[in-house]
Amino acid sequence: MSLKSFGAKIFAKITANRIQKWANNPIDTQQKVFQSLISEARNTAFGKDHNFDNISSHNDFVKNVPIRDYEALKPYVNRVVAGEANVLWPGQPLYFAKTSGTTSGAKYIPLTKESMPHHIEAARNAILCYINETGKANFVDGKMIFLQGSPEMQEKNGIKLGRLSGIVAHYVPAYLQKNRLPSWETNCIEDWETKVDAIVEETKDEDMTVISGIPSWVQMYFEKLQQKTGKNVGDLFKNFNLFIYGGVNYEPYRAKFEQLIGRKVDSIELFPASEGFFAFQDSQKEKGMLLLLNSGIFYEFIEASTFFDKNPKRLTIAEVKTGVNYVMIISTNAGLWGYNLGDTVQFTSTKPYRVIVSGRIKHFISAFGEHVIGKEVEEAMNKAMATFNFSISEFTVAPQITPPEGDLPYHEWLIEFENKPENIEEVVKFLDTEMQQQNSYYFDLIDGKILQPLKIAILKKGSFQDYMKSQGKLGGQNKVPRLSNDRKIADALLQIQA
Repeated sequence: MSLKSFGAKIFAKITANRIQKWANNPIDTQQKVFQSLISEARNTAFGKDHNFDNISSHNDFVKNVPIRDYEALKPYVNRVVAGEANVLWPGQPLYFAKTSGTTSGAKYIPLTKESMPHHIEAARNAILCYINETGKANFVDGKMIFLQGSPEMQEKNGIKLGRLSGIVAHYVPAYLQKNRLPSWETNCIEDWETKVDAIVEETKDEDMTVISGIPSWVQMYFEKLQQKTGKNVGDLFKNFNLFIYGGVNYEPYRAKFEQLIGRKVDSIELFPASEGFFAFQDSQKEKGMLLLLNSGIFYEFIEASTFFDKNPKRLTIAEVKTGVNYVMIISTNAGLWGYNLGDTVQFTSTKPYRVIVSGRIKHFISAFGEHVIGKEVEEAMNKAMATFNFSISEFTVAPQITPPEGDLPYHEWLIEFENKPENIEEVVKFLDTEMQQQNSYYFDLIDGKILQPLKIAILKKGSFQDYMKSQGKLGGQNKVPRLSNDRKIADALLQIQA
């Protein structure tokens, strides 16, 4: 055992004990975060506009601070971007994480000196929890790759801005710099396909032990490695045994990954976003990710089924239940207040509080009142792959409201297969039955002859990559929505087949 791996085990034990302390006192921990946030921001423009001086409880907060998405918060953000201080949080941000919004164009998410450390610590602590639980630490001596955006930054009114993953790259600790790939120059390549080719060249002869990134883009990297070397990834990187991911559910990709690698590897799931680092998988034995209650974020939850009501009830951590689909609302030490992140979560445990990401509140299908969410279609697909022994590259689901010749409407599953099942019709029946069992609304619509059973559209190899490229969203942190309530993505994918 090297000195570095020995030290990692000691540090992992200390870190796990610290996490255990706040995880065992979740309600008190969140109350302290809440009080600290209100106190710190009392004299900001937002704090004065929203009566922070008279907020001492969650009920007070609900009365004074409405739920907002980015568009609604934008007037305040624009003032910060223009260079004004003490608007959403004391002083000015350290950075803006620039992201692409669906309706608002570019989004500028502030990162402050108080919030930035939590982005770094959370990713580190996820690895330390893995080391502490499994005892595996030898990987710290090998090379690690993080597929991410360019670390190059611009400046706007004296504040640096860039992609979150690129900003975080500036904070890689010194003891990992020699282990980290790709090189700074390669990371700065903007064109994703060129960048992946360069990463392949830099890594194919290295002792890679940890690989991290969004599964769909890591899969592209693995495929190019295999094409270049003619070897399975696991034969090429004999000590590669840990995959770290976030952004999308890994399960639809797992079978293909194991095929490309040639064996099973451990994985750690993360739940990061520009707005905050919310959770990470703290155990290989338990389902879900530990919600980070001590990281400068106060959480509220609204049942997804009531979210679009006039005054939906806003719940604290003390009031949530397992198995319910919630929209997650955050208030942070970066100056986001009552902020609708857009993600939906379900709690798998309340001792400690662990969550899974169930989808996006805007990414659903309810063209007929069926309220289908991402978690449901992914679970159905995972069961189908296990039952019929096939694998996929990617899939998305959309409603077909006006089928030709007066047929009943249906849900269309657009699937890019890695290896096709022998009997597509059997898979169709299986998926539809699974969806009816999971979603009573969908069952009623099928049973009442409002909808006909789902249909599968088989897409040619590379369709999703071609679609993302056509949208200027190839690589990085971009991902295809699992569900759409309209036909924009579906029709664009089908056009690629023409």
